[in-house]
Amino acid sequence: MSDEFAATPLGARVIEVSAEEAGQRLDNFLIARLKGAPRSLVYRVVRSGEVRVNSGRVRPDRRLESGDRVRVPPIRLAERAPAIPSASLSQELGKRVVFENEGLLVIDKPSGLAVHGGSGLSLGLIEALRAMRPDCPSLELVHRLDRDTSGCVMVAKKRSFLRHLHAGLREGRITKTYLALVMGNWPSQRTRVTAPLEKNTVSSGERVVRADDSGKAAETRFRILRQFTDATLVEAKPLTGRTHQIRVHAQISGHPIAGDDKYGDRDFDKRMRALGLRRLFLHAFGLGFELPSGERLEIEAPLDPALSRFLDQLPP
Repeated sequence: MSDEFAATPLGARVIEVSAEEAGQRLDNFLIARLKGAPRSLVYRVVRSGEVRVNSGRVRPDRRLESGDRVRVPPIRLAERAPAIPSASLSQELGKRVVFENEGLLVIDKPSGLAVHGGSGLSLGLIEALRAMRPDCPSLELVHRLDRDTSGCVMVAKKRSFLRHLHAGLREGRITKTYLALVMGNWPSQRTRVTAPLEKNTVSSGERVVRADDSGKAAETRFRILRQFTDATLVEAKPLTGRTHQIRVHAQISGHPIAGDDKYGDRDFDKRMRALGLRRLFLHAFGLGFELPSGERLEIEAPLDPALSRFLDQLPP
């Protein structure tokens, strides 16, 4: 970040984006500078127009370019101690490093841990890793997983890796493979679902996603792995990265994912709970991507032993 900034009469400052910071989302850029500010507050000041880029209003997901001038408003935050992961969480995450090099971490995120704090959560995966890795001041999520989904999450240690991997995501050069247990017998001929998806917010403030012709294009490829009496283990490969994509595409196909409290089937989930399932059965099993050097990697995180044992006792 450039050390030069100009104070405005309102007490705001204007920060010039460096070449190293280019490609970063505006919301992440602000969160790194407004220490302690919740993500909800950052979104609010961006949408209100208090944050400007090159004197213009922008969206929180705007990608910054080298030389952009970002107006950061003065924000007074109550002093509070930084969130510190428990010893048990630190130990658990330390054992869940699937891959690491000089610029990238791949973590097998446990189910139940959000990827970042917010919405009442003081600590998520990224906050825990930053506390555990003070020698890595530039840790940033490359992509996200739902809180209840387990599996591979990429965390960049260097801005150059973040830019490279974001480009790979935008251009469809990163492959993601999930394992999901769905209700009933998935038809062998249904290998792809292409329903467009639209985000909605219901009266309670909860965010839900629905299939809608006016929504964003979305495609998921499905393949049967194991068939059971009342369920099917499928491999799901999202070709797009929409919120809740696999969960909604499974639901609208008539085969919701086991343990899905938002899009699932209550009777099916009750039967699965009786057999011992205590979580959403959706796991980010694999990632395929190129490093900046051009080397292609295929990373896998096997199912948690509890899920494997659950599958082994399902009636065939």
